[in-house]
Parts: sequence; C-alpha cells; structure tokens
Amino acid sequence: MTDSHGHGHHHGHGHTHGAQDPPASHRLRTVIAAVLVPFALAVLAGLIALWPGGEPAGERSGIGFDQERQRAKVTKVEEVKCADVGAQIQEQGPPAGGGDPDEPRPDEDAVCEQATIEVTSGKHAGRTFTEIVAPDASRRYDVGQELVVSYSPKAPRELQYAVSDVVRTVPMAALALVFAGAVVLVGRMRGLAALAALAVSFAILILFILPAILDGSNPLVVAVVGGSAIMLIALYLCHGFNARTSVAALGTLTSLLLIGLLGSLFIGWSKLTGNTDDFTGLIHTQYPDIDMSGLLLAGVLIGSLGVLDDVTVTQASAVWELRQADPSAPWRKLYASAMRIGRDHIASVVNTLVLAYAGAALPLLLLFTIADQGVGTVATSEFVAEEIVRTLVGSIGLVASVPLTTGLAALVVSADRRHGAGPVPGGGTGPGAGMAPGPGTGVGPGPGTGMGPGPGAPAGPGAVSGPGAWAGTGSGAAAAPPEGRSRRRGGGGRRRRR
Repeated sequence: MTDSHGHGHHHGHGHTHGAQDPPASHRLRTVIAAVLVPFALAVLAGLIALWPGGEPAGERSGIGFDQERQRAKVTKVEEVKCADVGAQIQEQGPPAGGGDPDEPRPDEDAVCEQATIEVTSGKHAGRTFTEIVAPDASRRYDVGQELVVSYSPKAPRELQYAVSDVVRTVPMAALALVFAGAVVLVGRMRGLAALAALAVSFAILILFILPAILDGSNPLVVAVVGGSAIMLIALYLCHGFNARTSVAALGTLTSLLLIGLLGSLFIGWSKLTGNTDDFTGLIHTQYPDIDMSGLLLAGVLIGSLGVLDDVTVTQASAVWELRQADPSAPWRKLYASAMRIGRDHIASVVNTLVLAYAGAALPLLLLFTIADQGVGTVATSEFVAEEIVRTLVGSIGLVASVPLTTGLAALVVSADRRHGAGPVPGGGTGPGAGMAPGPGTGVGPGPGTGMGPGPGAPAGPGAVSGPGAWAGTGSGAAAAPPEGRSRRRGGGGRRRRR
C-alpha cells in the first residue's frame, strides 16, 4: 500500500505540471521560432538602419499647418454693426424698393461680434488684436476662451496674428481618460497591456515612421519596418509569448506582404500620385524628394495593420478553443469550424472598413453630389480612387488573413496533439494516463490497481480499475466499487471492510 500511495502522489504532481505546459510541442515551437526570430532581428536591424538622424531639413513656408502657432485667449466680446467694422454682409431675399433680386447688396443693419484676443505665449505675449465674427459664422467666441493663433511675420503688424483653432486639451484629455478607464474596467490586466501596446504604437509612429519618411527614407520600407515592429510588440505584449500569438503574428505578416504587393500593383496601374489635396501638396512642395505614391502605399499598410491584428488573433483563438472543446477533432474539422466563425468576421470587418473610409470622405462625396456628377466620374477621380484602392486592397488582405491564419493554427494544434504535448480525451497528459480524484490514488502496479477487465474494470482503455479505484481520466470511465467491496481511503492508504 505504501508503494501505491507513493506512486499516486508522483503521478498527481506530473499531471498538474503537464496541464501548465505550452500548447505547442517543443518541435513546433522550434519551427515557429526559426521563422519569427530572424524576422524580428531583421525588423530591429531596419529600425537601427532607418532611424532618423535629427530634425528634418526645411524651412517654414508660412502656409496652412506650416505656420508658427501660439496660444491666446478672448478678453472681450462686443456687438457692433458689420458696416462699421468693414464687414460686408449680403442681404437675403428680394429688395424692399424693387429691383433685381439676384443682385448682391450689403445689409446695413447686420450685427457682427468683435472679439478682442490677447496673445499669451511666444515673444509677443500680451499683444492684442481683434477678430470679427459674421452673423453666419460657425465659430463663436466667449470671454476667457483659449485659442490657437497663427503668426505670419511678413504680414502688416495688425494682421500678423489670426485665430486658427480653439484649445481642446481638457475635453480631449477627459475623453482619453474615459476610454482608458473603460478598457481597464472591462479588460483588467489585458486592458492595461492593450493600453501599453497603444502607447508603444504611437511612439513608433511619431518617433520613427514620420521622421524617417521626412528624412528621405523610402516610405514603403519605413512603413513595413515600423508596422512590423508595432505588430510584434502589440501582439506579444497583449497576448503573451505562446504558440497562439506566434500563429497570429505569422498570419498578420503574410497578409501584410499580400497587401503590399497588391497595393503597389494597383497604385501604379491606376496612376495614383498620392498628391490630391492641399496637405499633400504642401508636403510635396516642402519635401520634393518624398515619394508621394509610396507614402500612399505606406498609409494603406499602416491603416490595415490594426484590423489585421484583430482578425488573426480572433481566428487563432477560435482554433485553440475549438481544440479544447473537442481534443480528438482532426485538423480539417477544426479548420471548417473556425472558418464558419471567420466568414462572419469577414463580413463585419469589410463593412466596417468601407463605412469608415466613406465617413472620412463624406464632405467630398457631398461636393460631388452637389455638382451632379455621375457615379463613374466620382469613383474614378483620383481623390476617391485613392480611397477605393485603399479600402479594397486592405479588405483583400483581411479576407486572405482568415483562411491563412485558420489553416496555420489548425495544423499547429493538430501536430501538437500528435506529438503528445497537449491534453488527450479525458484530461490525462498522454495516452493511457489516468488519475483518480483525491489523495492516495494513482496508476501503475501495486495493491488496489489494475489494467484489465474484471470487477470494477473501466469501460475503455487507460482507466484505473480494481478495488479502491473509482475515477479514471482516460477515454473510458471506471465503474464505482460495488457495495461490500473494500474502498481506499485518502491519505494513509488504509482499507476497511463493510
């Protein structure tokens, strides 16, 4: 009885340890590492080689966003007649004394607001200027309101400062805190990891990707290196270092390569220049060496990366959970089941991308509607064609990521089971392993155990049988001991007769 007890204790320890093993066998983890480690080292080498050396060259143009900006506040707001301050407001409706109703005429009684604004930062702090607000203006001012003003040094003194925006620090910070609180409240530690990954993503974008492009590096290469770094850090930080995350990383990497190839093909074929508005025109004027079409392709890659992570992680997790629910399922069944989940995911994600891009371009679409231009003309104009190419190329990559990631995950978990790294039916740690619940139980030769049929034998292989054994964890369940037979008591392995 002592031997039996000692053996049972050893087996119980082994089972607990096996349940905590990584989900992939050593061989599979070696194969995955052989692919991902060189890729991660290449990304690190790219970061070092392309890291910008300093501030990008170039002088301020004094146009648009390239103007010097300072803080200011509204000190006084008063109503004045628009005509008294030189603001010409056109009167609406037919003239009172007759005449041509279409001829523009000033409204002598129109009332405007005159805001006195004081500069609060920079070398001209304390200087004041006035801003006239027309009756139909969309922006209004309140006393004490903080503003952002632009400075034009070459303009006349009274026109050097002008309001360009309002200060939104407090509401934006409050919204960010609400977002962070919601993520942590629901996600807990995983939510904290997601916020840390978000901070790293912004840091790579601001400290590496944007300065490196301005420094003259190829935008596509910069986007591939920076996006890959974001992908690896975000995935492993949020989901841990395991085979499931590695499968998602491989699926994301493969899909990114596909998006890059398709984007390069169709951007070149469609003759898209990437220079379609005032902002891109200003960049091209200030930095003529930047490849604007390459910048467009870089935007496609980075824009698709976040949704790709979501899709690949979801599919890899679905395969792992399906395997846990049915450990005996072959890889084809796992793949088919996970693909049913993936098809639902594809439908929702593609629709999300299309609506997101349509929402961003909504003012432009309104202008085309007002101009009464045909759908074909609108869709093939360069500005809209850029968004269509961006949406469709990204969507193709997302669609492709589902079968790629699902197939890879199904193969990994199936090969894992063949190598005996994961659980087998009934919860043991390998073929033929069984464990009776409670202390003082075990498997193997010794008093009170058995493997063959007989009184109290299990219904299938791998179960504990014989007197004192009542709960196997193999593919068959042991029968309960009949009344009158001896029963093993936990702890000291003693027997008693009923």
